[in-house]
Amino acid sequence: MSKAKTSYVCNRCGGVFPQWYGKCPTCGEWDTLGEFREAAPPPAAVRRGPARAPRPVTDVEVAAQPRLRTQLEELDRVLGGGFVPGALVLLAGDPGLGKSTLLLQAANSFAATHAPCLYVSGEESLQQVALRSRRLGSLSPRLLLLAETDAAAIEEQVEQVRPGLLIIDSIQAMYSPTTDSLPGSVGQVRECAVRMMRLAKDLGVPTVLVGHVTKEGTIAGPRVLEHMVDTVLSLEGEHHVGYRVLRAVKNRFGSTDEIGLFHMAEEGMRGVPDASAALLEERKAGFPGSTVTATMEGNRPLLVEIQALVSEASPFGAPRRSVTGLDYNRTCLILAVLEKRARMSLAKMDVFVNLPGGVRVSEPATDLGLALAVASSERDRPVPPEMGFVGEVGLTGEIRSVPRLDRRLAELARHGFKRCLAPRGAGITAPPGLDLIAVEHVHEALEFSFGQ
Repeated sequence: MSKAKTSYVCNRCGGVFPQWYGKCPTCGEWDTLGEFREAAPPPAAVRRGPARAPRPVTDVEVAAQPRLRTQLEELDRVLGGGFVPGALVLLAGDPGLGKSTLLLQAANSFAATHAPCLYVSGEESLQQVALRSRRLGSLSPRLLLLAETDAAAIEEQVEQVRPGLLIIDSIQAMYSPTTDSLPGSVGQVRECAVRMMRLAKDLGVPTVLVGHVTKEGTIAGPRVLEHMVDTVLSLEGEHHVGYRVLRAVKNRFGSTDEIGLFHMAEEGMRGVPDASAALLEERKAGFPGSTVTATMEGNRPLLVEIQALVSEASPFGAPRRSVTGLDYNRTCLILAVLEKRARMSLAKMDVFVNLPGGVRVSEPATDLGLALAVASSERDRPVPPEMGFVGEVGLTGEIRSVPRLDRRLAELARHGFKRCLAPRGAGITAPPGLDLIAVEHVHEALEFSFGQ
């Protein structure tokens, strides 16, 4: 790294020395040397090639962006169909969830079907990466490994190899010789990201940067990093749960609503083509506090189980509210609606809500399923096991319509559900085999569910 150079100059004779002396070696005078700090050289320009002149928007040729598929269907779905040439992608997630494993599999598949792939490891040695590759079966001879942290050296290798895909693992481990700061600092992360961005755009190489996550769950480093890249992917999940959810937080070339579901196995990350069946595989029907609702992740309907447990709180403390997988504030809102509009006594009860499988859902269409799961546990009566619930609950207790109800109902029918409580007036025809029960208020939903 280039730093400001420090020298010592004699005030009497003008001699310059690399270190301090009590007596000047040239004139022999004592205490005449003073510190002189030279300015650091300016950072090298990151622009590659000649300066570009502005062009009228009508003269810019627009062609369809080709997609480079990785053959990992779940990853390609989240990317919008595959990598776009020249795109800069940021993949973030908690340590140990499988970011490096997923990218190593994608790199091997990409190299086998498209062009050589360069995997740059800044935190692991080549031997460690090779051991993981053998465990995953990712042994394509066109998968090239490089252990390097110098951004300038990486640029040289990319220009020589001209890979079809570049992976930097991780951006926090890289440093630029033109920046006077330590690797991982804000300045270094920004500078290295700028250099990788210009490299990707000028050479047309899709580039993936692996980013660390802070304790609060946000991407470490400057916020400008998220604005700089074309796509931000987030890998979510719990370490004790085998499922991982890949979500697009930002995507300039596709939708941000799609998710990919993976199962972490001994041989690596494996895509789950039927996510609904996987999430409902261990569901125990006929137990109080369990309901099934249909949520939408992009164009993909997904069935999830909502579990609720309502128990009497200790008289010595405030009632507990624990929520996993759903929005905490939204859950508290539904509890307040049940207490006020459905006359349920929950103020002195502990309420625990969980979505099994490690998935997280935030859309309001799950409100009705959550309300019925809480009511089922509070009354200790199960809902009919073949019944699904879809709808948003308003503050007055009304059941409001949700988008793409037909896709949700079709997914429920495909998995054997016979009835579904949904908002009234949606104008949707139920698919064959599914009885659509339209409700307007939570009172009606409770009556249909518990036969009162």
